[in-house]
Amino acid sequence: MKILLATDGSVYSKKAVEQLAEMPHNSETQIRVLSVFESFPILIMPAPGPAGGIGGYYEEMTAAARKSAEESVSNAAGFLKEKNPALAIDTAVVNGSPKEIILKAAAEFDADLIVVGSHGRGAFSRFLMGSVSQSMALHASCSVLIVRKQEAKDERK
Repeated sequence: MKILLATDGSVYSKKAVEQLAEMPHNSETQIRVLSVFESFPILIMPAPGPAGGIGGYYEEMTAAARKSAEESVSNAAGFLKEKNPALAIDTAVVNGSPKEIILKAAAEFDADLIVVGSHGRGAFSRFLMGSVSQSMALHASCSVLIVRKQEAKDERK
């Protein structure tokens, strides 16, 4: 079985990683851990300043987003490997639209299953474009597991 785990490092993604780690896997299971980061549009950058102007801010924010994505896949892959050392795991960090990149990556990987958390970090993006998990459920050509973060009973009231 080929499983694509999409993570952004959020608590929802961490729950997806934990649930995937608890699932039974056979010796032929392959897992690709993917994190997609989005470059920041230059339109929302602050005014030019002495430290490289608009381009400098843009590069710094994009570098920070890439670093966060790299940490997300590294942490997820490490956790999965710790729970099941026999798993074949690889990682990928890609710049682009999460909805498009995850679907494309799943097709290229020939994934049997996509695993995602129910929410991610991008609340503003979710408001503008809809949720990534919803898009996966509607458009993926394979099965999709959407993992919800279980809240304590006291938090639900």
